Amino acid sequence: MINKLPKNKTARDQGFTLIELLVVIGILTVLLAIVLIAINPGRQFSQANNTKRRSDVNAILNAVHQYSADNQGDLSTINGGSGTLPATATDVADSGADICDALVPTYIAELPTDPTDGTEFSSCTTYSADYQISIGAGNRITVSAPAAELGETISVTR
Repeated sequence: MINKLPKNKTARDQGFTLIELLVVIGILTVLLAIVLIAINPGRQFSQANNTKRRSDVNAILNAVHQYSADNQGDLSTINGGSGTLPATATDVADSGADICDALVPTYIAELPTDPTDGTEFSSCTTYSADYQISIGAGNRITVSAPAAELGETISVTR
C-alpha cells in the first residue's frame, strides 16, 4: 500500500521541524552531562596516579629491604657510606637519604618518580623522586608519597 500525502503537503515537507530537532539535541546534551558527571575523568586520573604511587612506594621499600638483607641488616652504607636513613621523612633523592647509588640497578631498575612530576628517571645524579623515606624505632623503614591526591595518605612501613 502506498502512503498518500495529504493534498496540502508535498514530499519536501516531510522532514523534522526545528523545534523537534532542538528538543532532541537538548535531551542528548542532558544525557551526555549526566554520563560525564558519573564518569568524572578528573577523579579517575587522580585514582590512577594514586595507584601508581602505591606501587612505587612498595617498589622502593622492597628494594631497600633487599639491600638490607644482602648487607645483614646494615643500612649505614646506603647513603654512599656517609650515613644511614634519616629519622625524619626526607626525599629519597635528598643528600640525607640518597639511596639511588646503593639500589640502582641491582635492587630496582630505576627509582620511580611521581606521576604528576612529569620527569623520568635519567641517572642517580639528576633526579627528584618526590617520595619520602625515613627510619624509625626498631629499624622500621617508612616510604611515603606526600603528593597523593584526593586527600589520601600513601605510606608503607615495614
